[in-house]
Amino acid sequence: MAGLSIATTSVPGDLMTKLDVIAASGFSGIELYEPDLTGFPGRAAEVAGKARDLGLSIDVLQPFHEFEGLAGAERAAAFIRLDQKLALMQALGAKTLLVGANTRANASPDRDTLVADLSELADRVGNSGCRAAFIALPWAAHTRTEMQALDLIEAVDSRHLGLALNSYFALADGSQAARLRDIPGNRVFHVQLSDAPVIDVDISQLKSHFGLLPGQGGLNLQSFVRIVARAGYKGPWSLARIGSSAGDSRDTYARDGYRALVSLLDEVAQREPALPRPLCDLPPRVYPTGVEFIEFAVDEAGNRSLTQLLRSMSFRKERKHISKSVELWRQGAVNIVVNSQTTGFAAQALSEHGPCVCDMGLRVKDAEQTVARAMQLGAPAFSQPVGSGELDIPAIRGVGGTVVHFIDEKSDLHRVWDIEFDPVPKDAAPQPAGLRRIDHVAQTMRYQEMQSWLTYYTSTFQMEKARVIDVADPSGVILSQALASPDGEVRLNLNGAGQRRTIAGAFLADGFGAGIQHIAFSTDDIFETSDLLAAAGFERLPIADNYYDDLQVRHGLSDAFIASLRAGHILYDCEGQAEYFQIYSRPIFNGFFFEIVQRKGGYQGYGARNAPIRLAAQMHLSKAKVSA
Repeated sequence: MAGLSIATTSVPGDLMTKLDVIAASGFSGIELYEPDLTGFPGRAAEVAGKARDLGLSIDVLQPFHEFEGLAGAERAAAFIRLDQKLALMQALGAKTLLVGANTRANASPDRDTLVADLSELADRVGNSGCRAAFIALPWAAHTRTEMQALDLIEAVDSRHLGLALNSYFALADGSQAARLRDIPGNRVFHVQLSDAPVIDVDISQLKSHFGLLPGQGGLNLQSFVRIVARAGYKGPWSLARIGSSAGDSRDTYARDGYRALVSLLDEVAQREPALPRPLCDLPPRVYPTGVEFIEFAVDEAGNRSLTQLLRSMSFRKERKHISKSVELWRQGAVNIVVNSQTTGFAAQALSEHGPCVCDMGLRVKDAEQTVARAMQLGAPAFSQPVGSGELDIPAIRGVGGTVVHFIDEKSDLHRVWDIEFDPVPKDAAPQPAGLRRIDHVAQTMRYQEMQSWLTYYTSTFQMEKARVIDVADPSGVILSQALASPDGEVRLNLNGAGQRRTIAGAFLADGFGAGIQHIAFSTDDIFETSDLLAAAGFERLPIADNYYDDLQVRHGLSDAFIASLRAGHILYDCEGQAEYFQIYSRPIFNGFFFEIVQRKGGYQGYGARNAPIRLAAQMHLSKAKVSA
């Protein structure tokens, strides 16, 4: 199995707490950040003993900077610092000292001088029973690339001095991992994995910014890992925190990092024999084939609001649970579960958040395998008492305490509606409004939680992410990250909010935490659906006339087409020949709302240009209610 390591600076708390969190998250080793140690009131031997008891190896001590190329008193001081670090490593039982290339402007560029200094470093490190990993820094005075560092290491030619690689430094400037293929694996002593956005900026100007977990950015880390493993690297794979971003939470970094690291290494190991799998029996990532159901937890008032809105969208109450106060409302392939139970998980969610979406069911090929993967990646299982005649549907707790159930066709799980629910007597059946399926589900969370949710979804499921976009709320900015399964059967929007005064921020505050804020249904004919909704008494979100005046000019639309959009308060977007149509309901409890969409010509987005219009309309409606 591959060694999995993480830098202690990535985790909050005092040093002993950091070690507990890291071990509990599943890592086998640490990069010990020396300031964490210097702030610890005990002795180094206590840290070594604690790590050993937790099954953690101290893979690296870092940082050691500003060493090579100095002269006179500065050079002498550098070697005194080195000897102190080596004594500390012996007390810790640490294996490797991470040596960063010198960034001082007065450091000598003379190759012979640098080689001489690193040769003496290698001798002293070797005499201490340790080794040193030399890492190039894009902002160093002279040694800025891996190949420049390798040139010095090969000139020293000591088994005690090797190379440290960092994927962020290697790839963030747009370079390809293939340029590293000629680095001998035995020269590589340590590898750090860090992701970043793909941007056209000089990396030396970024320094400590944009350090993301694998899969959160746009770097080709799979190629990087594959080439390094193929070269013969056998050491640990480490998460070294380079920096932070708005959507980054230190409280969950170790757990999220473990998911991200294991998922990345496993994906590569399945196609690269040189890399051992991080977990021998980890099931593959799961392909979700659809949303089976959405479940609401409601009280009496919430039930009235929700079911009235469902009726106005031509949903029909089709079934009632055999023993619980739970109803199934259905239209097309959309299953909405309304749970009014006063005990159990839904009742708990209601007490904590008010009326809300408490559960989501996903269709998968193998439900048990899905839960097995999620649990091995650190997701807690979910269970509650199963009554007579009920199915034990596999489930996990997602990020933020939500529950996700999994339905497959390998067993009776897909027959849950027939087994656990009885049909209800049908009154005059309403004419369906043409709602076919769930197009996407939007989850709102705090900025700091976004990357955690992203890692949870992309490490568990076969889902690809789009770029993060800024959405202008009338009172602030919301970050939006779209995810989708390969063929779009499951689409999710993660929306990160900060300020309480934004629409999304108010949803978080009023609902006491992250959750599903809106659900979009798809139709094949938005105009026919709009007419049927109007006949059923559906109250839609009013859209300002100014929007349609601007829309007509911007896209060159006909008067008749604009009149149809305006009459139905329908929002419109297009990308080339692809088109997108949107109708929104008025919000109900805690700001939750529904959306009806139509995609034409292969449109893959979510009408991002219309989001500020929708948010402004919702804010205007909210203010109108307050003034009334």
